[in-house]
Amino acid sequence: MTARARAALLLCTLLAATAFPAHAAPDDAWRTGWSNSPDAAGPALAAQTLRQVVRTSVAGSRVRVRLSNLYGTAPLAIGAARVAPSAGGARIVPSGDRQLTFGGRPGATVAPGASVLSDPVDLAVPALQPLAVSLYLPQSVPAATIHGAALQTAYIGVPGDATAAPDLPAAKKDDTRWFLADVEVLGSGAGGTLAIVGDSIADGIGAGDDHDARWPDALAARLQADPACAGIGIANGGIAGNRLLHDGADPYVGPSALARFERDALDKPGVRWILVHEGLNDLTANKLLAAPSQHATVAQLQDGLRTLAARAHERGIRIWAGTMMPLAGTKGFYSAAVERDRQAMNAWIRTAGVFDAVVDFDAAMRDPADAASLNPAFDSGDHLHPNEAGYRRMAQQVDLTLLRP
Repeated sequence: MTARARAALLLCTLLAATAFPAHAAPDDAWRTGWSNSPDAAGPALAAQTLRQVVRTSVAGSRVRVRLSNLYGTAPLAIGAARVAPSAGGARIVPSGDRQLTFGGRPGATVAPGASVLSDPVDLAVPALQPLAVSLYLPQSVPAATIHGAALQTAYIGVPGDATAAPDLPAAKKDDTRWFLADVEVLGSGAGGTLAIVGDSIADGIGAGDDHDARWPDALAARLQADPACAGIGIANGGIAGNRLLHDGADPYVGPSALARFERDALDKPGVRWILVHEGLNDLTANKLLAAPSQHATVAQLQDGLRTLAARAHERGIRIWAGTMMPLAGTKGFYSAAVERDRQAMNAWIRTAGVFDAVVDFDAAMRDPADAASLNPAFDSGDHLHPNEAGYRRMAQQVDLTLLRP
């Protein structure tokens, strides 16, 4: 081998070693069992017990829970917290009930804008297992941190510390997520976390309450049916009304994908893959919002997606993009200009080579007779959001070979 050839080989080896540097999120044995993204300030709450049910995407032998006070205006006092298998409704399985601690203490105080991760607790959790997380607030909260589109019944308003109660028959029912951000599990064997950063479609708008029928939920079921992928958890960072470039401005919600990308994707435990499905709300805002500062061009959206891809690759994380789905007939949001820009963005996503893979939701979900419209078989009724069959169809578009070792 000549000196020049040896130098070229060395350069290729160095490039291969540095193209995806090995510093992804720590705690690879830990992975996200369930997640949602805090997206707004909620109402004041009196002192009370709340119980919320989540479904884990992956199995684990230990559990830890993250609570958020992102939108709080005062320190959040957690007097007690527990996790247990759900027995349906507000009921728990008492034999599986576990106290959560924070730095060895039974409670925690969370500063405004901050979050807290509980200590791990031994609890064998099967994949797709409903878990109940119970919180006791010993004092009133002037502004709660919520995720608005929970699509899951929460049980709230119970006086005193009832976190260990087998049932909460007097609880009021609510459809908001309160303070709860993540449930993480300690897995075994190969696996990791797939983080999804999206809008109302990842958030599952159009699916039924308590059905666990969002497309990330359907994808979790697919992963569990494939032994090579059963160790992979899903962190669903969908926010209804979210945008890629700009923070919330009515009717849009939450910090932008650019602003929350670290929290909702890069910093998830064991994250190895990210799927970003954002940008359609940025296009509809050009029609709905008058202020030019709230508008976005196709070139700006492309730059924003390039930024997300570069940030993921700097961490050694593979990143995929989903094409934007059709919305003709959607009241207030659709226009010829929105459709023109959507088509331009999809063509760029498919061909630019920015992402490690493309998930072509548009091709799978559009009406064969009208490419600007959602297939009626998958339409929830608003011509924008899929029904549950549509969400299952979306989950089928993810190529599982991209996740297998």
